[in-house]
Amino acid sequence: MKALKYLVGAALLVGSSTSALAQTEIYMINCGDGVTGNGPAKHAELIAEWEAANEGYTVNLEYVPWGQCQEKSTTLAAAGNPPALAYMGSRTLKQLALNDLIIPMDLSAEEVAAYAPPVLGTVTYDGQAWGAPVAFSTKALYWNKDLFEAAGLDPETPPTTWEELYDMAKQVQDNTDANGFGLAAASFDNTMHQFLNFVYSNGGAVINDAGEIVFDSENNVQALEFYGRLAEVSQPGPLAYDRAKLRPLFTEGQIAMFISGPWERGLVGDVNWGVAPVPHGPMGDHGTLLITDSLAVFKGSGVEEQARSLAKWLTNAENQMAYDLAAGNTPIYSGTGTEELIAADATWAPFLEIIPDGGPEPFVTDYVGLQDTINEAIQGVVLGEIDAATAVADAAAVLEDYK
Repeated sequence: MKALKYLVGAALLVGSSTSALAQTEIYMINCGDGVTGNGPAKHAELIAEWEAANEGYTVNLEYVPWGQCQEKSTTLAAAGNPPALAYMGSRTLKQLALNDLIIPMDLSAEEVAAYAPPVLGTVTYDGQAWGAPVAFSTKALYWNKDLFEAAGLDPETPPTTWEELYDMAKQVQDNTDANGFGLAAASFDNTMHQFLNFVYSNGGAVINDAGEIVFDSENNVQALEFYGRLAEVSQPGPLAYDRAKLRPLFTEGQIAMFISGPWERGLVGDVNWGVAPVPHGPMGDHGTLLITDSLAVFKGSGVEEQARSLAKWLTNAENQMAYDLAAGNTPIYSGTGTEELIAADATWAPFLEIIPDGGPEPFVTDYVGLQDTINEAIQGVVLGEIDAATAVADAAAVLEDYK
């Protein structure tokens, strides 16, 4: 999923001596161009409402291109000129907290209770929530019904287990001109994400609630072994593909199945598609990786309380649901709103009903190190250069440095 980034740097605007009220500016940076989709307009509307209720404060919103916004916020903080509020990938929060760059979000009991526990787990470290979740994604399996039918499979029956996934993919590959499955194995963050969907669908984990690395488990050996086995029924050269590159293969009928988020529902074109939970392994049940981006309050801006107030306003249950629907994201909050979504469009169900059984993106001190280590293990197994058990054990040893 795309990560949005918010920066808010504080600056006092000095007026004339006759000014009735000095205005404090909250500088806010968001990722993107500010015009794509309906999300930016919804946030602008909510910010205006917050300003109206907080006399004396104005929010100066700036959009920064993807890939630069998070770096900008951390660079400003490291230089002693921190933003007040930043839209950050939740995976960075532990590192920011340990470096004393952000303050806890201090959610009330009522605010905590509004989230599904796995969602809040994506922002929690040492018993504290360090960000307010503002964007969220879950994953599910898309399948091409026409290719299933052409291969002699029931077009309305997707795989539910790993063995069914492999067997159906092989049947497509043996009986049509398409490959059975779209496999991501590029050196990119969503390769690890794709693999973690299988980890969580086999009862595995990378790090537990106590902060201990638990990657070296039979659950994860099975997951990595199966991920490598999928290369037998996937498109050629999976190391050249990240998740985004799989969609064109699916829309062109070159692969029968792939795993991705709810945004694909509006992007796969004229394909006769269905969507179902990620198939599960022998040691688990259906699961998914839960990824959030968050609003984090930076330390030392001088307007921490106002920044936290703004973050909570933007992400309260009513406003967040309105933003999620505008932006096309998986709704963060469950309840009546999500039930209505499913009733109106059943293809939402695999993405929403799985949330309680999902697992968070690992919360570590060096996310890039984590990503590179797991991707190296994945690529080694996909290429047949190392067996899954050795790759998992080797990776677990390295991950000890990043917990």
